[in-house]
Amino acid sequence: MGQTFAEKLLARNAGRTSVEPGQVIDATPDLVLSHDNTAAIIRTWRQLGLPRVKHPERLAVVLDHAAPAPTTQHAQNHAEIRQFVAEQGIVHFFDVGRGICHQVLCEEGLIRPGMLVLGADSHSTHYGALGAFGAGIGRSEVAALWATGTLWLRVPESIKIVVSGTPSKWVSAKDVGLYIIGQLGAEAGNYASVELHGETIAQLSMESRFVLPNLMAEMGVKNAWLAPDQVTLEWLRAQTQDTSPELAERFFAGAIYPDPDAHYAAEYVFDVTSLEPQVACPHAVDNVVPISRVAGTRVHQAFLGTCTNARLEDLAVAAQILHGRRVHPGTRLLVIPASARVLRAAVQMGYLDTLLAAGAVIGPPGCGPCMGNHLGVPAPGEVTISTANRNFRGRMGTREADIYLASPAVVAASAVTGRIIHPAELE
Repeated sequence: MGQTFAEKLLARNAGRTSVEPGQVIDATPDLVLSHDNTAAIIRTWRQLGLPRVKHPERLAVVLDHAAPAPTTQHAQNHAEIRQFVAEQGIVHFFDVGRGICHQVLCEEGLIRPGMLVLGADSHSTHYGALGAFGAGIGRSEVAALWATGTLWLRVPESIKIVVSGTPSKWVSAKDVGLYIIGQLGAEAGNYASVELHGETIAQLSMESRFVLPNLMAEMGVKNAWLAPDQVTLEWLRAQTQDTSPELAERFFAGAIYPDPDAHYAAEYVFDVTSLEPQVACPHAVDNVVPISRVAGTRVHQAFLGTCTNARLEDLAVAAQILHGRRVHPGTRLLVIPASARVLRAAVQMGYLDTLLAAGAVIGPPGCGPCMGNHLGVPAPGEVTISTANRNFRGRMGTREADIYLASPAVVAASAVTGRIIHPAELE
């Protein structure tokens, strides 16, 4: 019997010929991520009494969750982190303003197909878009990795999801991801390795591909994977400015693909040809309905940002919708690019000028209000429509506020009208 992506990758990482779901292996990650929570991890690691981390070259630290620091305590945490990375010789350090950790590590060329990436952030599933095994782990586990370089992992069961059909004009990867979660439920992928297959996935741009494994974290998955191909390679070339033939050789040599006869715990097929834009309603990501069910809902704040949707093509579609229009006088539009690179490109392309002319507020690259600790916290009773990945009560800092999740196109259109609306209605 053949093997799934997760089984192949974890077997290779552990030096075995094969593994089975449920087995426990000693894994050695190629990269270990932490962000602002590095300060707490440092305190745990210091209790071990070790002078040096095991593999500083395998660590990546990004300040993004509360950046720039909104309080003295956040600033103190950042100061401790900067001192730590300097004393330990951690070269993959990205300070305030570089952007959201998941976007930054991909842009920097630190993520490649076939890698095992473990991060102290639940959306580390993001790296599956580049053909890596990306998984979120706890802070104490990261401290253990700093000390030893290895961590035990249970081999997950695998789920195969096939997506077919050509979506209509205003239906994006965000809509496809929300639809899948709405159909299967928020616990359908608990500790599973999800593989996303099908013609629809293969036709997505690289920027759109990042949306899906990121969102799959909301279905409880351990990791989510998309097949690396020429689209993936060309995106990496553009980010790293590496035009050498050796990049392609290394890229495909490291890539891992499931066998045709691999066994899956479950298989699902979705045709998205007739799919409407989707909206996740308060207060659960799997509370998903077609936009026609919630059209007209009053919106006080529209937020375009986060690691799910704040890349250049997302800002482009928002600029397209907002060109020559104004944000509704009773609504705020907050736009936070995913990274400094995205910000610069959006300036060069004229997207930010269009958004500013429409009345949008532009924030520094980072997570912004996604966690609810600064930059755009809603007031009690207000409604936010957001491109983020979570909408549970209090996620954006206010328990008495409602959060709807949608695509960048729907968020931008809703900012214009002050109510949830299908973008087609503005054409």
